[in-house]
Amino acid sequence: MASEARFEPDLYRGTAGYYDRFRLPYPDVMIADLARRAAPSGRGRLLDLACGTGQLAFPLRGWFAEVWAVDAEPDMTEVVRAKAVAADAAHIRTVTTGAEDLHAGPGSFELIVIGNALHRLRRDLVAQRAYAWLKPGGCIALCWSTGPWTGPQDWQRALDSLLRTWQDSLGASGRVPPGWDRARQQDPDHDVLSRAGFEPAGRHEFSVEHHWTIRELAGYIRSTSFLPPSVLADRAAEFDADLTAELSRHTANDRLTETVSYAYDLARKRL
Repeated sequence: MASEARFEPDLYRGTAGYYDRFRLPYPDVMIADLARRAAPSGRGRLLDLACGTGQLAFPLRGWFAEVWAVDAEPDMTEVVRAKAVAADAAHIRTVTTGAEDLHAGPGSFELIVIGNALHRLRRDLVAQRAYAWLKPGGCIALCWSTGPWTGPQDWQRALDSLLRTWQDSLGASGRVPPGWDRARQQDPDHDVLSRAGFEPAGRHEFSVEHHWTIRELAGYIRSTSFLPPSVLADRAAEFDADLTAELSRHTANDRLTETVSYAYDLARKRL
């Protein structure tokens, strides 16, 4: 079995502003569906692990008396803290630490969510700790969405090729470990959760059509770990010009249309 890939801890440094502005929100229908299936009491606590800028913590906050938003990147938790103040959401607590290093008591949470991040964590350890942190009957939800370069359309294939070219040009190809997904293919997330004691509660999928501008895609790319602002550096304007030249050939009414796939895998701690 392939060993787990190891990601450097500060790959998202400097991306938080772009992450918050240009990452697409999880659709309302998915958030409502997750809340319905997890059935929180309204008096419990939510844990958003590797929270980014709160893409799950904020839309789910109304179902919980307290929310822990946990991320290893201080830039991310600082944005969450500022957003919580602006939203008068005093029950959102930020914790700047790695998921593997979080201290929480047994039965502390009714729901744990992880958005597009479990592959970057020590999966077995996090699953075992999450099982202990949950109340009996509590749930863990692994949430994800597709990136704009992963689809079948001509503009998406062109974008994927351009991103690879720029990663090579900037010496950034190694920021994402080669074969990073091999361990998950050989040992899927649902098996990791099962070993920790969780009972599967299904995968729930949603699709949303989104219309991008090239400028928005440029911002989205700066929110990634593989071409953040620190990597683009003094070649950022050159990258933007290349991106515009490549994608302008595919635009319709200055927009690029994508069907974004969202999903969450739900698992439950035994009563």
